[in-house]
Amino acid sequence: MTLLITLFAAVIATALWYRSTPGRDMKLGVLCWLYWGASIMWLVDAITEYIELRDEFFTPPLKDLINDVYLGLSVVALGLVIWIIVLLVKDPSGRVKKALKKK
Repeated sequence: MTLLITLFAAVIATALWYRSTPGRDMKLGVLCWLYWGASIMWLVDAITEYIELRDEFFTPPLKDLINDVYLGLSVVALGLVIWIIVLLVKDPSGRVKKALKKK
């Protein structure tokens, strides 16, 4: 489930990045890299877990499924937090700089 959640996030972030105009640089590439990296990590994890469990891999207990959903959503949220920090530090549109100069 973690793999599916991060794959959906990666595809959505990539579609937004592809659709964004070059003049509006919201650093969506950083978000894409974060989610695609997490997706590759979960893919490797799923492959190794399948090698260990075989048929049991496809019928996880409900408790494990809920934990995987929580972990997947946590990874997506952490990716968004990192992306927001990058946006604040890089300040592509200069809004943070303008707000700090007003004070």
